[in-house]
Amino acid sequence: MNIAKVGFVSLGCPKATVDSEHILTRLRAEGYLISTSYQDSDLVVVNTCGFIDSAVRESLDAIGEALAENGRVIVTGCLGAKDDVVREAHPKVLAITGPHATDEVMEAVHQHLPKPHDPYTDLVPPQGIRLTPRHYAYLKISEGCNHRCTFCIIPNMRGDLVSRPVGDVMAEAESLVKSGVKELLVISQDTSAYGVDVKYRTGFWNGRPLKTRMTELAEALGSLGVWVRLHYVYPYPHVDDVIPLMAEGKILPYLDIPFQHANQRILKLMKRPGNSENVLGRIRRWREICPELTLRSTFIVGFPGETEAEFEELLDFLKEAGLDRVGAFAYSPVEGALANELPDHVPPELQEERLARLMLLQEEISEEKLKRKIGKTMTVLVDEVVEEGAVARSFADAPEIDGQVYIDGGKHLKAGDRVEVVITDSDAHDLWGDLVL
Repeated sequence: MNIAKVGFVSLGCPKATVDSEHILTRLRAEGYLISTSYQDSDLVVVNTCGFIDSAVRESLDAIGEALAENGRVIVTGCLGAKDDVVREAHPKVLAITGPHATDEVMEAVHQHLPKPHDPYTDLVPPQGIRLTPRHYAYLKISEGCNHRCTFCIIPNMRGDLVSRPVGDVMAEAESLVKSGVKELLVISQDTSAYGVDVKYRTGFWNGRPLKTRMTELAEALGSLGVWVRLHYVYPYPHVDDVIPLMAEGKILPYLDIPFQHANQRILKLMKRPGNSENVLGRIRRWREICPELTLRSTFIVGFPGETEAEFEELLDFLKEAGLDRVGAFAYSPVEGALANELPDHVPPELQEERLARLMLLQEEISEEKLKRKIGKTMTVLVDEVVEEGAVARSFADAPEIDGQVYIDGGKHLKAGDRVEVVITDSDAHDLWGDLVL
C-alpha cells in the first residue's frame, strides 16, 4: 500500500515554527508520511512569512520552487493572509490559508490527498512532531496581539491576543521535558500580555490553581528543572516582577524586549510606549536585583521622519543601556502598515548608513561586555559536536539569534549536555572555553 507523503517547507519566526509543528503532528497522527524531497511528495505545504518585503520575496520564491519541483502546493502562514498577493504570483496553488490555521490546512490536505485508512497514531510521540533539535523547544503561550504599532501588520494577519489555557501550556511543557527537552523558549506576539484577554483567570495544573499570567507561568515553568527563556516581552510595569525569579535562578536571567527606538517622538509615531529615561532607570533597577541579567532588544532605524538628532539619541541610549544583544533593521514599508502614510520617509541609502553605524557601535559594546567574561566559569548547553569540539550556548544566548560558546576538547559530549566551562577567549559575538574537569 502506498502511504500518502507530504513535503513541508517552514519559513519565518519561531511562532510560525510552532504552527508548523502542530500541522506536522496532525499529519503524522493521521498516518501521512513526511517527505524530505519534492519529488517524493504527493503534495507540499509551504508555511510562509509575510512581515517585511524581504520575507514576502523569500516566501513567494519558496512557493515558486515547490510548484516547479512538485506542482501541488498548499500555502499557509502569514503571507497566506494576503491571499491576493499569493494568487497573483502563483495562481496554480491548490489552497491558501492564513497563520495559526491547522484545521484549515488539514481540510485542504484531505481534499487534495485523502488521508490513509489506518493511521498509526502511536507513531507520533507525546510531544508531537518538532522542527527544533531534541534538547530545546519553543513553547507558544498565546496567539495574536492587542497592539497597533504603525509599522506592523501582524494583528491584521493573526488577530487580537488569545491566551492559551495555562493548564494546557504547562501540560505541553511537562511533555516536552519528559521527552528530553532541556530548554523551553517561551514565545508569543506579546509574552507579557499573557492572560490579559481572560483577565488573568485562574486555571489548574496538576490539581493546583495557577493564574493565567506571565509571572505565575514563569515560576511554574521554572519548577520543571530546565532552562526557561522569555522572548518578545513587551515592557509593561509588571515585567519588573519576573526579575526576582531570575535572580533566584528559577528562570534564565535573560530578557528579550523589543524597545524599537529611544526617542519619544518616534516611539509615539510608532504607537509604542516608552521614554528612554524611564527605560534606563528600569534597566538599572533590574541589574541591581539581578546583576547577571542579559538584555536583548531590537530597533528600527530610518523610521519615517527620523532626524539625525533623533538617531543620535538612539545611539546615546545604546551606550548608556549597554544592552548585551541587539538586532536592528532599516524601516521597510509593509503593505497595509499605517506608517506608510507618514511624511518624510528617510532615503534608503541614509537608512543603511544609520543601520551600519548602529551595528558598529553595538559590536563595540558587545565585544567589551564579552571580554569581561574571560576567566569566569559558566554553565553551557551543548548544541552540537563537531570535529574541532563542541558548540554550546550560555544562559545569555538564545539559539540561532545570539552568540555561541566553542568548547575545546569536547568531542565526547553530546547535544543536550549541560557542562561547566572556563571562558578563555572572546570576540564581538562568541566565547571560547575549556571544560571544567
